[in-house]
Amino acid sequence: MSFAKVRDKAKEQLVDGKESPVLKEPAVSVRTVSSGTLLELVSGQIDLWYTRTDQVGPELALRYRALLTPQELSQHGRFHFEKDRHRYLVSQALSREVLSCYMPVAPEAWRFEADHYGKPQLVDPAGLAREIDFNISNTDGLVVFGIYRGKALGVDTECMQREAPLEVAERFFSAHESRCLRRLPPPDQALRFWELWTLKESYIKARGMGLSLPLDQFSFELDAPGSVSIGFADGFQDHPSRWQFWQMRPTEHHLLSVCAEVPSVDGAPVRLNVRETVPLLSHWLVRCPLARSGGALPTGSELSSPVN
Repeated sequence: MSFAKVRDKAKEQLVDGKESPVLKEPAVSVRTVSSGTLLELVSGQIDLWYTRTDQVGPELALRYRALLTPQELSQHGRFHFEKDRHRYLVSQALSREVLSCYMPVAPEAWRFEADHYGKPQLVDPAGLAREIDFNISNTDGLVVFGIYRGKALGVDTECMQREAPLEVAERFFSAHESRCLRRLPPPDQALRFWELWTLKESYIKARGMGLSLPLDQFSFELDAPGSVSIGFADGFQDHPSRWQFWQMRPTEHHLLSVCAEVPSVDGAPVRLNVRETVPLLSHWLVRCPLARSGGALPTGSELSSPVN
């Protein structure tokens, strides 16, 4: 069973209702970015874009449909629930809009295909498109797209207005993660579950290797406030120095984790920018505190947004 299937199986058991313990929404500073010119993506830079799905109404959704290929429209129609069709539509529009902000390609002209493990990739990339990695994640109320001019990138977001399926941790997390989760007071366990869940999936997505990465063979340490570190079981083919992690709260009810392969051991820290957008309408830079980070970025620092 793939990690995505594990996630989907767990999500079937999630029930809207009691709110998980959450932090207060961070203070977010906003500055509108003018459209019409291409944005720069320098080496070692990650740009994260997110869209609140409730900001997309029926008229705008029709414009999004016009961007999709016949195959994607067919996929859109196969979703049983309207909320899933809407989220798929926003995800496709966001992917195209973001890529077209950096490269002179019309949003409707992008073509995607899945690799052997199901990760989306560009068809016949050229120019800057050969130098980037990108990843997308969606959950109730939010879609996130990350683009990185560097090495591998994984992003995952989850809505925490749902009951956390703690039994998933017992079945699929490492023994260390499960023990640490059980030791927490019951009111704190839901938030810790989502912290671990999103970090694990961001790493899986950055590696892009599916079930060849057993979930109990890598483990996150979150006991120190504001920090995150990863460890691997003996024989696991990876090293902690290869990766950098961030965790943040784009909204009061959503948690977002990012995993990036660092350019080199002695290289400059990876820089993150964050934008909120309504695709085809507007986008603007936001600045919000990090909840956790691990790697070259100092713990407790803020995401930096360049001054244009």
